[in-house]
Amino acid sequence: MRLSLGLTQEHSCSYLENHMARSLMVMDEELLSPHTYDALLAHGYRRSGDHVYRPWCDGCRQCHAVRVPVERFRPNRSQRRCWNLNRDLDLRWVPAELTDEQYALYLAYQARRHAGGAMAESSFMETQEFLLASWNDVRFLEMRLAGELLCVAVTDFQPLSLSAVNTFFRPDMHKRSLGSYAILQQIAQANQEGRQWLYLGYWIPDCRKMAYKSAFRPIEVRAPLADMQDEKWVERC
Repeated sequence: MRLSLGLTQEHSCSYLENHMARSLMVMDEELLSPHTYDALLAHGYRRSGDHVYRPWCDGCRQCHAVRVPVERFRPNRSQRRCWNLNRDLDLRWVPAELTDEQYALYLAYQARRHAGGAMAESSFMETQEFLLASWNDVRFLEMRLAGELLCVAVTDFQPLSLSAVNTFFRPDMHKRSLGSYAILQQIAQANQEGRQWLYLGYWIPDCRKMAYKSAFRPIEVRAPLADMQDEKWVERC
């Protein structure tokens, strides 16, 4: 299947100061499905709502798509401690339908972690459009303690993979490392269902906010090059 692509206008980069960014977008959104998205993920793409894109910035190739080969993943000491610390949580996969409770948690998280950003003021409809995709199998992993919602991990399910879309949690629960715990649970779910990879979006070596992704080993990195045809996945042990 051949898909039409389009290049966006330049805008300020959200991750690197004094950098401009632009994206390569899939234009044929009516052709998107879990199967086609699996192939696009394998070529370094990612979605935001119904839109599928990959960074394609002039003179910069610092965004690396990363994925965990779930069968070979082995948690390190810190990750095992995180797993054991959160054994008291009740976990439940639910259909992707944003609720008022989830939206309130999302806003609280954004206000603490990304104060002043556009997402901290996004409406219910804008948040729903950002997290969901009409053409994909999206599910929410809810984590509760004594009935109280602490964390939601938005996850895409494809035939060969899972993809971590967004995770938001109670800001005052930082000692539980709920973001890392969500990834551990997504890896476990992917392995249980026979999926090969968990995609973690993009990793930028010079961006401190993304450093946590490199802690999940082994991890495969798709190094962006000038020519997409020459890219390949390289394992970092």
